[in-house]
Amino acid sequence: MDNAASPRRSLLILSKGAQQISTLPSLLPEYRLLCGTVRDIAQADDVLAWGRKPSALRAQAVAEEAGLPLLTVEDGFLRSVGLGTEEPPLSLIVDPVGIYYDATVPSRLEQLIPVPLTQAQSLRARALQARWCEERVSKYNGARIDACELPQPCVLVADQTCGDASLQGATAADFERTLEAALTEHPHSTVAVKVHPDVVAGRKHGHFDLAKLRKHPRIHLISDNRHPAELMPNVQAVYVMTSQLGFDALLWDVPVHTFGMPFYAGWGLTLDALPAPARRQPVSLEQLLHAALVEYPRYVDPETGAPCEPETVLAWLGLQRRMRSRLPHDLQMVGFSKWKQPLVLDFFNGSAPRFSPSYRRSKTPAAVVTWGCQHDSLLAQQKYTNHLGRVEDGFLRSVGLGAKKTRPLSWVFDDLGIYYDATRPSRLEHLLQNEPWTSGLLQRAAALREAICAAGVTKYNLPGTTWKRPAGVAKVILVPGQVESDASIRYGAHRIRRNLDLLKAVRERHPLAWLLYKPHPEVLAGTREAGDGEERTSDWCNQVVGDVPFHQLLSEVDEVHVLTSQSGFEALLRGVPVTTYGQPFYAGWGLTRDLGMSPEVQARRTRRLSLDELVAATLIRYPTYVSRITRKFTTPERTLIEIQNWDEVPTQGRPTTWREMIQHLVLSALKPRPRNS
Repeated sequence: MDNAASPRRSLLILSKGAQQISTLPSLLPEYRLLCGTVRDIAQADDVLAWGRKPSALRAQAVAEEAGLPLLTVEDGFLRSVGLGTEEPPLSLIVDPVGIYYDATVPSRLEQLIPVPLTQAQSLRARALQARWCEERVSKYNGARIDACELPQPCVLVADQTCGDASLQGATAADFERTLEAALTEHPHSTVAVKVHPDVVAGRKHGHFDLAKLRKHPRIHLISDNRHPAELMPNVQAVYVMTSQLGFDALLWDVPVHTFGMPFYAGWGLTLDALPAPARRQPVSLEQLLHAALVEYPRYVDPETGAPCEPETVLAWLGLQRRMRSRLPHDLQMVGFSKWKQPLVLDFFNGSAPRFSPSYRRSKTPAAVVTWGCQHDSLLAQQKYTNHLGRVEDGFLRSVGLGAKKTRPLSWVFDDLGIYYDATRPSRLEHLLQNEPWTSGLLQRAAALREAICAAGVTKYNLPGTTWKRPAGVAKVILVPGQVESDASIRYGAHRIRRNLDLLKAVRERHPLAWLLYKPHPEVLAGTREAGDGEERTSDWCNQVVGDVPFHQLLSEVDEVHVLTSQSGFEALLRGVPVTTYGQPFYAGWGLTRDLGMSPEVQARRTRRLSLDELVAATLIRYPTYVSRITRKFTTPERTLIEIQNWDEVPTQGRPTTWREMIQHLVLSALKPRPRNS
């Protein structure tokens, strides 16, 4: 609700394109956005102009005629994953003075760059520079992380799109002079010419004759969508007109030659062919970076819709780049049911999956990814060597059962085996046996574990009734049931394979304990069959409980005894002693009492782990998380928040755009909660 004492000014947006930008309200929270036409000018206090586009010139004329202030905005230097036509900006520049790429007049950025920095600001600028390179980001971040092999030594020349407002009138002849300078000044180097991503995508034209460049013996043409982070470590200098590639080069400590007057030229940090405006005097690189990345733009958190710092956006974009590049581009997905296929597009974003019910050889073979491990034997029989890995649900999954097609928030991808298959190593087992743990990772794991326990979150997070332990009982042991046809029993059990036999074994070892048996949630829901003889479990326990939430039971029991159930892992998170009668992924590391381990598995699992080392591998390193709101890669911490607010995210009965879901979630979180009576 608007503050009556200081109502927000109405900002008229005339551009149809700008009206469709979903992040604009979050980036301009001080304004009430008025998406309209010239006829709505009477309702406006300000008029928005996007940079120096034709629509901006029209907005400027309208504002001047109405005597209203003009607000000039533009994308920030750390913008998004995809190009501007594909995704909304995560950063925005608001400049009441001019605009950064127009050197003919002052801009707010020019005013910010010479400002002296405190020690803390200088350190932050250096940290941002290091993180920029570490996360391998740039303005746009849709390109995959691919090794870039350029002839050495090599210098880079950046083309730009025709009509780019930052060119300030530069022509094809000016670009030719830039190229000639690179060839002349580096006579023994290859000159790589990078075409702009929009030209690669076929949306715009560049300034070079590409056919002519291909014939030049010293020119290497980069015509694919190659990310700056893959280029900069492989070049000795960068030649630009006004391209942001020059700014990237400064962040990577690569010498920059400019032939226009970009915002980063004229400050003593670049070699400039043109004289700089007298307004620009030598500054440090830290001053330039702090102004351009911290002070000048404003940012929106892609996961909350709230204003944020550049570090948040930088880390998120880095995560997207890493996850989008982790697997080959071409994938054949085998065994994924129809309802899972749209999920594949999210969890394997960055690759191009195609679906088939079973493996089919083709003339253009792609790496095969299967659901579970049921296809392994067939692929082995066919001597297929390009089976990339297997997919299964993760451990922080959803609110609701997979059998009811509840959208999962995590999947695991395993290139060695799969976590529940103890007959062979898995990627999770490899991490647990070999991962070098850092203090930062273990601190993160501890915080995540504590947050999960405080939130009462488990794999399925189903509602239910409460349960209290009987008075006077010395020991209560919880025995979780499993779906006996499940692969985790087929591949993870050693001797016992039935729920009833598990109960019998627990009773034999603990004849005086109060045994509490909880059937598997999918058996209770009727989506999976009960186990062999499971109707007789009451003969071997003191009580069978149904819809009591698992985390609530854990607060009332003394021990948990399992076959291979993930319930044992959830008990460990909460400090409840666990005894295993099978070979679940968390057994054999010194954290559980293990009664059903084979010698082969014991020989593979020799490391003694702390609980947080187990959590770090199982919940942070091993799974892939995708946000239910943004449909982009996310973190386990954010996944936990989404599970806690599951019902606040609308999925039916109303529009579900990115912004609407964010707003709904944030507003719901701000509502006062009724107190428990």
